[in-house]
Amino acid sequence: MFSSLGLFQSLSCPQRNDCNRPSCIFSHNLDLPSHHSLNIPVQKVQPLPQTPSANVAHREVPSKRPFHNLAQGPSSSSNRAQIGPPTQRLRVGTTQKPVAIPAASHTSNGVPIIRINPARSQVALPVRQAMLKSLYEHFVVLYDTILPSNPTLASEHALRQEEQVYSKSTKLTYRNAVINSIAALKRRPIPTSISHPSVGTEEDLAAHAESRKKLDDLQVTRLLLKPIVMSLEDMQTWGFITDMPEGLGGDQPSAEGKIIQCERCTQSYMVKNNPATEECQYHWGRLFTHKVNGERMRSYSCCQKPAEEGGCTRGHHVFYESKAGDLHSRHAFSFTRQSVDVMETDTALDVVALDCEMIYTTGGMRVARVSVVDGSGKQLFDELVRMDDGVEIIDYNTRFSGITQEEHAQATLSLSSIRKSLDAFINHNTIIIGHALHNDLNTLRIIHHQCVDTAVIFPHRAGPPYRRSLRDLAKEHLGLTIQAGGGTSGHSSVEDSIATLDLVRWYILNKLKPTAKT
Repeated sequence: MFSSLGLFQSLSCPQRNDCNRPSCIFSHNLDLPSHHSLNIPVQKVQPLPQTPSANVAHREVPSKRPFHNLAQGPSSSSNRAQIGPPTQRLRVGTTQKPVAIPAASHTSNGVPIIRINPARSQVALPVRQAMLKSLYEHFVVLYDTILPSNPTLASEHALRQEEQVYSKSTKLTYRNAVINSIAALKRRPIPTSISHPSVGTEEDLAAHAESRKKLDDLQVTRLLLKPIVMSLEDMQTWGFITDMPEGLGGDQPSAEGKIIQCERCTQSYMVKNNPATEECQYHWGRLFTHKVNGERMRSYSCCQKPAEEGGCTRGHHVFYESKAGDLHSRHAFSFTRQSVDVMETDTALDVVALDCEMIYTTGGMRVARVSVVDGSGKQLFDELVRMDDGVEIIDYNTRFSGITQEEHAQATLSLSSIRKSLDAFINHNTIIIGHALHNDLNTLRIIHHQCVDTAVIFPHRAGPPYRRSLRDLAKEHLGLTIQAGGGTSGHSSVEDSIATLDLVRWYILNKLKPTAKT
């Protein structure tokens, strides 16, 4: 025990005679005054205010320090207000990843740039940009033949491919996933058109393959098509010729020497065998309505010039006839043949899809190519048509028909011979599928009552006589780009006939929704 320093010897022991400590630190001298006590101040804590509805008595809790001192500390609410709200921390392990937004800017060599906040990407942005560059370079190699007409295709698909890989990968698997995508790109066949199966990202190709399989698996039958076969009233509304026109038929195959209004420039002109090459100034595109600064304007799709301005192209005057009597006088109409007796075997099919390409002649617009496929899309017929005697070709209309003078010179079958050939697989019970089918049947001079028209089952919002183009419908519902040659390559009647068949298949699957029994 340490010895006392005597610091409390001047204080009288509070217990005096009752003290029983062996070595008391206080003094027991009788001369000292008594009743000395230590005065230790204690701050009283004010009770918390009570609400009128409080039913429980509030207990006073001693405070370590007064409330007014808390407001002066470094962590006070006033100081926090001066510093500003705390920044939110990034969540770790979130399952929702940010995606890359396709950028409008590119590097000097055409590589697209990922526009995204680097802090939100689980993979370092420089790594992603390097992988995107590699994807872009391989898409450029793959699309070499179609890039001239679609210059942004490689950039768009590279961005979407990188985004798809990133969304399915982790930080550890991302690089290998991109390398696998590049290896898959190298194995693809070189596409020859924008609608080729090799065009697109991996998800695009998978979706197209699944959609294609559903379409191919659907066997188009007469029973499935029955709800969408046109009535006679609908056929007449949409320009079909349903009855035999009056007159002999074929008595005036050519209009040479007559004054007729030009279909292109609306001027009257005399039909000639050898017209001047650039006597007609016209727009080959169609008028469309759009808004400029809030005002509705009508412009041509070929040159975007307003409707009031003159034509952008020069060529021949041509004419188009739609009246049944006029068409009948150029080449006679006839009904599709009747079915043969039950005892014989009829080669006619239940369903076919048909498309024609037309050219301008001294006898008006005439059919120059006929293509037919069966209900499974298999090509049955594809022939060029030789003009009737006395009918001279004025314009091959190559921009739309795809037919050149050199190709048409090989035509050997006349329209009458073509009709006899079609009788092998078309009779009056066969359902014919087409787009704006009245044009094809009228130029073939066929009267047929079992028709399915994709321009009718996919109507224009403005109603008849307006029609949506086959190209737009194929792009919207099939994800296919057809009639994309541009320039002088024109359309393909085989491609168009298959597209109309696929549109009908799509309509059956998505609109009619056939049951397993059908």
